[in-house]
Amino acid sequence: MAAHANAALDRAGPGAGTSGGRRGGPLAAAGPILAMLAALALVAATGLSQRDAVPEALEPWIFGYFIGRYPLFAFALVYGLGHLARVATGPGPASAPRRLVFGLAGAAALLAAGLYPTFGGLVLRGAFATGGMAFLTHQPLWLAYGLGTAVGALMFGGVLGLFAIAANRPLRPRLRRIVYGALAFLALWFGAILIGLAGDLGVGPWPRRAMRPEEAALAAGLLVAAALPHAALATLLRHRPAL
Repeated sequence: MAAHANAALDRAGPGAGTSGGRRGGPLAAAGPILAMLAALALVAATGLSQRDAVPEALEPWIFGYFIGRYPLFAFALVYGLGHLARVATGPGPASAPRRLVFGLAGAAALLAAGLYPTFGGLVLRGAFATGGMAFLTHQPLWLAYGLGTAVGALMFGGVLGLFAIAANRPLRPRLRRIVYGALAFLALWFGAILIGLAGDLGVGPWPRRAMRPEEAALAAGLLVAAALPHAALATLLRHRPAL
């Protein structure tokens, strides 16, 4: 009987036999958000800014035009990496090699999309170009901003979704998964709108100077509000592995 039970657990996948694996638990659910906030706390505590000397080779990926305009995107990348790690290590049908290979490939693809050729990558460049062209064609500013953030969310979410499926999701298409994907895009779009408004809402001129405590607290609130809808959807999917 014990042998049959162990075989059933092996078929079910890692973590399926424990409440921490199947139900996730609060810590696992909040893991990507906590990682993002830890990165923010580290930046605020160390006083990292453009006034600090960094190796020349790293400057394009740390500082530049887009981090000055959309500084909280740096922490959104940390959230994305945490989400991929959570999916790859959570319950699901994938084997260990599949989780490892596509989890690492997803992390590399996300960093490339967000940092190549310099900070912002294709994600922020695509968003900025779309919003800018819409504004130049005499669209209202709110519409241009909405279109730009939608493109950024689509590119960011496309990488997350593709590699989450590849790493540890059922490969058969189902209507509920398509609906979940659409809701995840809307959640990321909402997050992109909040992140893009960080400067207007008072986060401050980081990284041109060190982040002050009150700015860090405001940034933390914005990041949590931006990530919470997507994190909640990811938790719902984790609770329903048949999705």
